Amino acid sequence: MNKIEAWLKEHKITEVECMVSDLTGIARGKIAPTMKFISEKGMRLPESILLQSVTGDYVEDDIYYELLDPADIDMVCKPDESAIYLVPWAIEPTAQIIHDCYDKMGNPIDMSPRNILKKVLKMYADKGWQPLVAPEMEFYLTRRNEDPDLPLQPPIGRSGRQETGRQSFSIDAANEFDPLFEDMYDWCEAQGLDLDTLIHEEGTAQMEINFRHGDPLLLADQILVFKRTMREAALKHDMTATFMAKPITNEPGSAMHLHQSIIDRKSGKNVFSNADGTMSELFLHHIGGLQRFIPEVLPLFAPNVNSFRRFLPDTSAPVNVEWGEENRTAGLRVPDSDPQNRRVENRLPGADANPYIAIAASLLCGYLGMVSKITPSAPVKGRAYERRNLRLPLTLESALERMEQCHEVQEVLGEKFCRGYVAVKRVEHENYKRVISSWEREFLLLSV
Repeated sequence: MNKIEAWLKEHKITEVECMVSDLTGIARGKIAPTMKFISEKGMRLPESILLQSVTGDYVEDDIYYELLDPADIDMVCKPDESAIYLVPWAIEPTAQIIHDCYDKMGNPIDMSPRNILKKVLKMYADKGWQPLVAPEMEFYLTRRNEDPDLPLQPPIGRSGRQETGRQSFSIDAANEFDPLFEDMYDWCEAQGLDLDTLIHEEGTAQMEINFRHGDPLLLADQILVFKRTMREAALKHDMTATFMAKPITNEPGSAMHLHQSIIDRKSGKNVFSNADGTMSELFLHHIGGLQRFIPEVLPLFAPNVNSFRRFLPDTSAPVNVEWGEENRTAGLRVPDSDPQNRRVENRLPGADANPYIAIAASLLCGYLGMVSKITPSAPVKGRAYERRNLRLPLTLESALERMEQCHEVQEVLGEKFCRGYVAVKRVEHENYKRVISSWEREFLLLSV
C-alpha cells in the first residue's frame, strides 16, 4: 500500500477531488470515489484546460492548434503524495489531491503552472540553492452579491453593524468575524496549512493571512487550498471572500506579498548575507534581477485587467521596482532582520495571481539577476511612490506587449508557456472590452 492509499484509509476517505491548477489558478479536475481513484492511480484531463480563460473561453484557433495537439488529446495527471489535503467542509469524508501533468511519454506538460514552478526550483537546486518564501494573502469579506452590476458591500459583523472607515490592525474589527475565522482556522489546521498571523488590513473588512516561510512548491499548493477554504468558510457564514485585486472602488487593493530568501543547501546559511552580517553580492544581484525583469513579466503578477486598478495613482500599492530597507512605498522592501533571515519582499503580486506562476516568476527574476550579476539601483530613501525612473506598465495591454519581447524569460519558462499565457490573457481582455460599464452609463448616456 503506497503513502496515498494509506492516508486515504486512515482518514476513511470515500471521495477524492483530483485537481490541477489552470493558468488563472482555478482548480480543475474530477471527483472520484476512493476505490476508483486508487484503481486508476491518477486521472486524464484534456490538455486544453490549460488554455482555458477565466470566462471558460479558449484562445484563437490558430494559436490553439500551434500550442496543442489538434486532436484535443488528454494529458496524464499523477497525484503528488506531498499535496494531499482533507476537505473539512464536505459532508462525506473527502480528500483533495493536487496532481502533476504529463504527456503520454511521461514528459512534464509545458503549460502547467505547477510544472513551471518546479522548473524554476530545479534551476536553484542545480546551483546548490534552496529558495524559501513566505506569502501574505490579502482579501475582502463582503456581503453575498448576486448581481454583478451592483457594488460590493461590507458584511454584517457580530455587532449587527457594517464596518465603516479605516480599521488597520484593529483587533476588535477582526473579532467582528470570529465565528467565520474560527471555522477557517479549524479547517486550515485539519489540512495542515502553515498559517501564521491574521491581520485586519486597511480596507473595509479587508483581511490578511500570513503564511510561515517554507518550500515554495508546498506553499503554492497551500495557497491554492487556502483560497478554496476561505471562500467556503465565508459562504458558511453567508458572506463572500474575494481575492480580486481591486474589488471595491476607493478601497485599497489586495496583494500577495512574497518574502523570499535563498539558503545554501550544504551549509544551511542564507546566501543573502556575508559572514560579517552585511548584504552579500548575491543579495544585491537578486534585487537587481527583480528590478530588471519584473517590468517584463508583470502579467505573471498582475494577470487581469482588474489587477492594474491596484496600481492607480494615490493607492497604497507601489507602482515601481525601487528597493529600500523598511520602506513599504517601494515595490521591493527589505525588512529589518538578522543576517540569517535577510530577505526581500516583492510587494507587486496581486492576490488574484496564480500562486505557482507568481512565485515562479518572482524567484526567476531574482535568479537571473544572481547568475547575470545585475547591479541594482541605489536604495530609495523616503517615499518611492512618486519615483518615475523604475515605474511599471500601467495597463494589461502594454504589459502583455512587453512580456512578448522578453526573450530571457521565454528561454527559461518556454516559448510555449509564454505564448499560451499571453494568448489567454488577451482573450480575457477582449471579453472585458465587450462589457459596458456603469461609469459609461452614468457619465456618457445623456451627455455625449
